[in-house]
This record gives sequence, structure tokens and C-alpha cells, in this order.
Amino acid sequence: MSLNNLKPAKGSVKSSKRIARGEGSGHGGTATRGHNGQKSRSGYSRKIGFEGGQMPLQRRVPKFGFTNINRKEYTGINLDKLQSLVENGKVTDTVNLSVLIENGLANKNDLVKILGGGELKAKLSVTVHKFTGSAKSAIEAAGGEAVTL
Repeated sequence: MSLNNLKPAKGSVKSSKRIARGEGSGHGGTATRGHNGQKSRSGYSRKIGFEGGQMPLQRRVPKFGFTNINRKEYTGINLDKLQSLVENGKVTDTVNLSVLIENGLANKNDLVKILGGGELKAKLSVTVHKFTGSAKSAIEAAGGEAVTL
């Protein structure tokens, strides 16, 4: 066997249907398009989602709500998490973004907000993007300071 005598298996290659090549071909006349209607005409193209005049799905399904494109999503960290960092010896006196990232409480691109959940006994200087009112007052009551970036 060599390249010059290779050929496909018998019956695996069929000749294409030659439409609109006269009545003798069996595919003349309407050229397999049927008789009348939009799809028999030249230039026909169907819009995406067209359902034959029935109300399309994207118009039947109700739309509701509003998405604010300017929304800022903050990662919330409660005071008790900061207290547990102090108790585990991972933090001594200052808490900033890099400390929170090292301890897995935030990711490097996150905006961080300190929330007032739990109790803080340690004197900490906390520097993040935002604080709730109760968190800020709790940090200052413990003798620390809350600094906004």
C-alpha cells in the first residue's frame, strides 16, 4: 500500500445534493425549499430568539430589580476576630490590610470594613477602609485608634 492507491471505504463518501439544477435532478423547481412562505424567499434570515410570532422568551420572562454599577462591596471583619488575633499572638498593637491579608481575613484587592460584632479588650491601632459606628467607639473605648484609609 502506498499514498497513490489510498481511497476511502466503499459507501463512506457521498456526492453532495445538487439543488436547483433542473427538474431532472429531482431537486429542481422549488429547490427543496417548499412552496410558499418566508423561508422559501431569497434573503430570508431569522432574528435570534424569533419564535414564529409567538412572544419570545426574553420578553415573556419578568424583569425586576436594579443593579447599581457604582456599588462598593466591603469585606466585613468583626471585632471578635481582631481579639482572637491578639489572643493567638499574631497581632500586638497595629492591624492594617497587610496583617489581615497574612491571616486570611481579606484578599489583597478587598475593601475592608470593621464591624461591631463581639468584644475587643486589646488596645489596637486599626487602619482599614471603613468602620461602623459601634466598632469605632469600641476600639476607642479599649484605648486604641481607628484610622480610615
